[in-house]
Formats: sequence, structure tokens, C-alpha cells
Amino acid sequence: MSYPLARRRHARRPCRRLSIVVWFWTVIGLSSPLAHAETLRVGVLQFGTVSWELEAVEHHGLLDETVNLEIVPLASENALAVALQGDRVDLIVSDWLWVARQRQSGHPYQFAPFSLSVGAVMVDPDTDIDSLADLRGHSLGIAGGANDKTWLVLRAYAREAAGMILEEEVEPTYAAPPMINALMLDGDLPAAINFWHYNARLQAQGMQPLLTLGAMLDELGIDTIPPLLGWVFDGEWAEQNRETLQTFLAATYEAKQLLAESDDAWEPLRPRVKPDDDAMFDAIKAGYRAGIPRRYGEDEIEAAAQLFEILAREGGSDVTGEADRLDTSLFWDGFRLP
Repeated sequence: MSYPLARRRHARRPCRRLSIVVWFWTVIGLSSPLAHAETLRVGVLQFGTVSWELEAVEHHGLLDETVNLEIVPLASENALAVALQGDRVDLIVSDWLWVARQRQSGHPYQFAPFSLSVGAVMVDPDTDIDSLADLRGHSLGIAGGANDKTWLVLRAYAREAAGMILEEEVEPTYAAPPMINALMLDGDLPAAINFWHYNARLQAQGMQPLLTLGAMLDELGIDTIPPLLGWVFDGEWAEQNRETLQTFLAATYEAKQLLAESDDAWEPLRPRVKPDDDAMFDAIKAGYRAGIPRRYGEDEIEAAAQLFEILAREGGSDVTGEADRLDTSLFWDGFRLP
């Protein structure tokens, strides 16, 4: 059984061609409307991509009168985590690795997918790096720190595909995402791993992708890309607010659908995105669209469990905590994409 993304609030609505349909285990809204408006407190990085999507939700009126959205801007990933742990917000976006570690510590958080996009390996075309083997002896910028997921997958991929102990054959350079981009554009780094929207900016300025996460996972035997980033929330709270949460998630996927289909829908977001030019704006749109989850079910959850094993081998307990396998019950059963 499947249900529409959301009730129509406006007579005029762009044609929907992208078939993203949310699978609910219970009927929302249409058969049992909420008695009164519920407030959802959502923690976001002030200049992060999550804020773009929520602005689209608000700008296009995709949430009806049953849910009030209170957006709480925060300064860092750590601040997001502290706000959720301190019950200052109801939801944040994080990765399921963080959720898995929190559950080991007794916090019953759960996860619903937000994006497939995390990172890729970018290279300067003016260097001699045309393959994985060509990374030998070079500095490699890494925006996410020593436990960055793309870096760990790249290490596993290098070992599988080329027998390389990559951490011994490149010089990791850790820095914040804007600094990584600046170093590449200044010619001080020949290659780097950065988050998708920073990579999109690099590509618009002439840098090229060497390896994508999807290509590396495929070589490692994972043919389905699991959503790595998602909405994170307390499981007990979710059961008490199930319809409210499903209504919110439906609205965010209607926003994704709109942003996937319409360039015009991006124009109100331009001040937040802050592209240098139209080419960069187009690259960012393309990167966002590539990261939209189209399917989410047992195959994606199994792929996440396989990826967890790879990350555990590469990063150890610093990355995955004490568990040797992923507790897949962290993936909330109130949301699926058929």
C-alpha cells in the first residue's frame, strides 16, 4: 500500500514527473487528520544543504496546517548533536554511523534517509593523476578528518583494486571543507576528498572527479548505494509523533521532487547557495539531484550493513563503536521508498 506525498494545498502545482512515492506503514493525514497543529523543532546548520530543502518546503507551502516547523540554526555538527541529546530539537540530519554509536550508549535514536551524497575524490587536471595508482607520493586533502567515510572507503577500495596501503602511500592533509577547496584551486593540493557541494564548486572551476563513492562501493561488492545521511530522531518520540513525522518527511520529499524537476524552484535559494556564477549553480543543482534517494527498503538497509563492515575494518571502534555489525533496527520502519 502506498500513499501520496502530501495533500495538495494549492490549485496551481507544477506537473510531477519524477515518481518518488513515500511508503508509509500507517495512513497519514487523509484518513486520520491530526486534531491540532504539532510543532517540529528541526536543528540545521545555518549554511548547510538541509536549510536549502527546508526553505523550499516553506517557500512552496508544502507543509499543511497540521505541522508547524520551527527551524533552529546551529553552528556546527557537534552543536547539532548536543541540541538533539539535550532535547532542544526533535530532528537533525546526521549519518547512521553516529546513530549506531549513540544506540550503543543507550540513546534510542532512529534514522530516515535524507541524501545519498557524501563525497568523492577530486583531482586537478593539470597534475599527472589519472588513476588510483597515480595518487602515490601525493598529498591528499581530506575534509572530514581521519575517520571520513569516503576516505575509509577509498582505503578499502585501494587495497581491493590495486593492493595499495593507501594511508602509507599518500600524505593525508586534513582541513575544513572551504580550506580544502582553496588549497586545490591555489595548486597546493593535487587531489582531495570533500563533501558533495564543495566538490560541485570545484568541478565548476575546472577540477575533475577521479573516483565516486558509487564506483568504489561497486568494486567492493556493494551494488546498491545506501543513503548515508538522514533525519535522526529519538525513537520513542517518533512513536508518539508518528503521523507528524511522516507528514514532515512527505513534505521534504515533495520538496526534493520539485527541486529535481524545476530550475525555477532553485531561484529563491540562490542567496543561500551563494554560487559564484550560473555554471557553479548548475553544478550544485546537479549534485543535489544525484543525491536524491529514489528507492529505500531492504536492499538499501542491507547495503548499509555491508558498508558498516567495511568501515569497521578500516576505522575500528573510533568509527563504529564496539559493534562488529550494524543494528539495522535503527532504520525507522515508518518510512520507505518503493
